[in-house]
Amino acid sequence: MRSASVRDGRGNEEIVTFDEALEIVLAQAEQVSRPAIETVKLTGSFGRILGKAVAADRDQPPFDRSTRDGYAVRAEDAMERTWLAVEGEIAAGARWDKPLLPDQAVAIMTGAPVPDDADAVVMLEHVDRSGLHSKAAIRLMEGRKIEAGENIVPRASEARAGDVVLEPGTTLDPAAVALAAACGAQILEVFAKPRVSIVATGDELVDVMDTPGPQQIRNSNSYGLAALVNAAGGIPLQLPVAPDRREALETSIRQARGADLMLLTGGVSMGEYDLVEEVLLEMGAKFFFTGVKMQPGKPVVFGQLPQDDRTPAVYFFGLPGNPVSTQVTFACFVAPLLKALGGCMAEGPPFAQATLVDDVEPRKAITRVLPARLSPTRARPEVRLVVWQGSGDMAANARANCYAVLPGDVAHFRPGDVITILLR
Repeated sequence: MRSASVRDGRGNEEIVTFDEALEIVLAQAEQVSRPAIETVKLTGSFGRILGKAVAADRDQPPFDRSTRDGYAVRAEDAMERTWLAVEGEIAAGARWDKPLLPDQAVAIMTGAPVPDDADAVVMLEHVDRSGLHSKAAIRLMEGRKIEAGENIVPRASEARAGDVVLEPGTTLDPAAVALAAACGAQILEVFAKPRVSIVATGDELVDVMDTPGPQQIRNSNSYGLAALVNAAGGIPLQLPVAPDRREALETSIRQARGADLMLLTGGVSMGEYDLVEEVLLEMGAKFFFTGVKMQPGKPVVFGQLPQDDRTPAVYFFGLPGNPVSTQVTFACFVAPLLKALGGCMAEGPPFAQATLVDDVEPRKAITRVLPARLSPTRARPEVRLVVWQGSGDMAANARANCYAVLPGDVAHFRPGDVITILLR
């Protein structure tokens, strides 16, 4: 039989709570070095992590900008409710170079530059329109008010020329890409994506192109993890399945350790053939924790292999072999560290809150992170657990779109309770 787990070099286990595990991961994430810089075109920058700041190349906005379709006026004149002659129109991209006299207004479109002599834009629906000496005229409706500065975004109120508008570490989502484009940033300097080696262990595993025998299963974890790594901004490196033999497993780990992060699945429980931690320990690994008080995913381990003659030190996670456990522990612990390795600021998973639909019995002293389905209604987002058959139920996990995070110190979870969810 396998001996008791030994993980820290002194024969001690380190089983921690869910919150403690997350704190440990984030503490390590804050210490990682940022990766090398490479350049990409703006058109191919979506999802990348900015490595060098983007500065405004001119004032933003570059002129006093109208936020409404309406009329550029002097607010004091408009408040007198006298008729103002409409002298012309300013479309977006045009400019008004004439003086604007006290008894005049100019029609203006959203986004157009406000004339120098105007200090407000009155909305179309807030004026009466008429003719005055064969010329269009407007006046403020009874009961309406207008103040100086209303419906105008002042020049440079968003950024002045030279101001940093996107900091290093920013994920280039659509909003950030649009802002970079507004600043004329055709080429961006981004962090290189971290490489993540993936090793699934177990004699029972065969690849997806092979026909499994009666007691075999396909290696789904490697493919699921590769998708998760891609989504988190890494480059997955899928290695062949490692059999449950010490020498073969050590060979696989040595092949995997050249990446920026190692993920091993299976072989981290207490069975006779669960050899991952023993092999890592023999290779000099330091373990930050060797299990987490959670369901699913309790056997998850996190540590670091030291530098050797050929490779630098590398973080690793030993993830449970059951597919739902693998994906849950990735979302909770691997993704935050992986994003930090890619240049992001160290931050926890994307937690949110929603109203529970169903009654859920508690489990004492253990945090449950269970497949769930969020109904994102505007007024009151609701979540219900997905019916599942345990941590091997991949179909249930595929039906879920989030995880319900249920702490073990709550006496009972009832319909109407607001709970924490982990977004996917």
